[in-house]
Amino acid sequence: MLWIDYIIIVLSLALIAVVMMQDSKDDINDAFNGSKSELFKNQKTRGVELVLQRTTVVLAVLFIAAVITSVALH
Repeated sequence: MLWIDYIIIVLSLALIAVVMMQDSKDDINDAFNGSKSELFKNQKTRGVELVLQRTTVVLAVLFIAAVITSVALH
């Protein structure tokens, strides 16, 4: 097992943790009763939500790059 494989494991666990910390935009009740509030549809993300969103993108890009590097090295 190469060092890149350990990096992939750490990145995947971090990506899972960050995605699980994010708040869902949809409510389960909206799926069943059909009413969806459009009041906050165009609201920008701020604060912790913005940090989690950007962290998710960065971790995903690093994860994909690490997997491609691992395949190239094997």
